[in-house]
Amino acid sequence: MSSPESAGARERPWHELVHHALKSSRVKLVTHVPDRVLAPLIASLSADDFFTVVSPAREEEAVGICTGAWMGGTLGAVLMQTSGMGTLANALASLVVPYQIPLLMIVSERGTLGEYNLGQVMVCRTMRPILDSLGIEHHTLARADEVGFVFERAIQQAVSTQSPVAFILSPLLTGGKVFRH
Repeated sequence: MSSPESAGARERPWHELVHHALKSSRVKLVTHVPDRVLAPLIASLSADDFFTVVSPAREEEAVGICTGAWMGGTLGAVLMQTSGMGTLANALASLVVPYQIPLLMIVSERGTLGEYNLGQVMVCRTMRPILDSLGIEHHTLARADEVGFVFERAIQQAVSTQSPVAFILSPLLTGGKVFRH
């Protein structure tokens, strides 16, 4: 049996649910490298004056921006696709984890469910083991009715424990990247 909250969640698109969860958790800074799957979320966050949205050249820069913001009292999130996560091991292991930065990483999952790019497949296979080896909590979201609860609780935990967290958005949730032949 579903609750009224979960019924409402199914009616709203995933990106609206993530937007709401970030805003209600007082995440003010959002950094992103452009991504087709995350485009509706990036557009809605950019249109909302509550958020400061920055588009650096690389994911490592996004991590640096969010880390500096945290040290200044502002909670930030990095939006990226799976391949971007593959570039972050050093920044996470040498900065975020040892300095206890509650970095929020939102990852559109590529490399699965019909992926054509072998590079994306390989990074997808290594993403979770890398996060595990660094002791970074991660949640894979596949259903709209779990987005609000998981985001809000995991953000609260990240801040209170000063630990990073990754939200992996499955193509089952987002629809994934559409491949044209």
